[in-house]
Amino acid sequence: MADAAPLRAKAAEALRATANDAAAAREERLDALGRLAGALPPAGRPTGESNNHIHTIYSFSPYSPSMAALLAREAGLAVAGSVDHDSISASREMVAACALVGIGGVTGCELRVGFPLFADRKINNPDSKGIAYMTIQGVPAGRIDELDAFIAPIRRRRAERTERMAASASNLLREAGIEGIDMGRDVLGRSKSAEGGGVTERHLLAAVAERLIGRYGRGQALLDGLAESLGIVPTGKVAALVADEGNAMLSYDLLGLLKTGFLDRVFEQPDREECPDAGSVVAFARSIGAIPAYAYLGDVRESPTGDKKAEKFEDDFIEELFDAVKGLGYLAVAYMPPRNTPEQLKRVRELCRDRGLMQISGVDINSPRQSFNCPELRRPEFANLRDSTWALVAHERLSSVEPRAGLFSPANPLASLPLERRLAAYAEAGRALDLSRPGDPGKALGDLLEGRYTR
Repeated sequence: MADAAPLRAKAAEALRATANDAAAAREERLDALGRLAGALPPAGRPTGESNNHIHTIYSFSPYSPSMAALLAREAGLAVAGSVDHDSISASREMVAACALVGIGGVTGCELRVGFPLFADRKINNPDSKGIAYMTIQGVPAGRIDELDAFIAPIRRRRAERTERMAASASNLLREAGIEGIDMGRDVLGRSKSAEGGGVTERHLLAAVAERLIGRYGRGQALLDGLAESLGIVPTGKVAALVADEGNAMLSYDLLGLLKTGFLDRVFEQPDREECPDAGSVVAFARSIGAIPAYAYLGDVRESPTGDKKAEKFEDDFIEELFDAVKGLGYLAVAYMPPRNTPEQLKRVRELCRDRGLMQISGVDINSPRQSFNCPELRRPEFANLRDSTWALVAHERLSSVEPRAGLFSPANPLASLPLERRLAAYAEAGRALDLSRPGDPGKALGDLLEGRYTR
């Protein structure tokens, strides 16, 4: 990172706007970020925090990969990772952006997959039975295009279903005397689908939220309009946010409300083409040297973002589920410490250790209300999550140069070591990397493969 130099406030504001401009080219965003990075103050004392589950404009988020990296650096994170729905298109910008601001960068994507063994149960997906979320993480740079080709049909199928849901939503709005929405203009138009980005229900609901605000305005008028036209009556904190006429994040808060109070009226269940069987996706992820991870949700008591109802998910059958996860060939479990109780976290961590599954942490970011920080990672009992993040950094960087350096590669000279010892070695290698040079393995590659980090 260049030496810090002062930037005038207006110049810095303009550069931040460009770095986060979804309409700008990736190169323009990175150029703006590079100029901002030169004026960043020296990093403070490391917090030990990271976030490996940041959504960007390539699924649904207020942040470009460049801005996500900058905000992660400003939050004191050591590592930031992009994980977009049905898309790996953020990856190259994310890695380059993290290098510019001097933090570790990792990449991946999030998919929904079929779990036939649990076809009649909700697993970690509030919208569907027998369908689960998973992530593919630590994708080697040379295999990004293969992953994109694998998920392209999934994106197309989801867009087709979203178009049908958009038509249903439009009909409901018109019946309530509100202007309908158009799939191309209002849904695809706010996405990055033309550049390999995913289109999700959030894009659709954002379009609906825009129509509602346009029709009723803000404050009490909006609350009254929601109740009268759609029968949606928020309570508590959500009601207060929607009623606030000065709420700068109103569209996001309203979107969360619509996710729990409107989506089920237009939702259409996905099919197997959109949500292929978990085993086939896991096998593909492993074939390209990436790390397939089951995304643990756990029973929800109160949603931090207001977009999930209190509901039961995996906890009643979690041992059976983790046996299935291991049997399907998953290599890791991803979870979000701020979203779970101490009891849930203790159980998940025990099950991962018992079954030899890597633990990957992260907090999904898709709203400006969400913090990039994960202070739980500062606790001594979560030291393994800090190490696994650096191991993920090393895995992605080194396997991009040498495939047998993949953390789970059978050709890896360390493959016979227990997972905990391998993770410790990779964590040491990750911390030894020059973060400003993402394509350069430096000494870490040779030291790792020669076993120096295991001594």
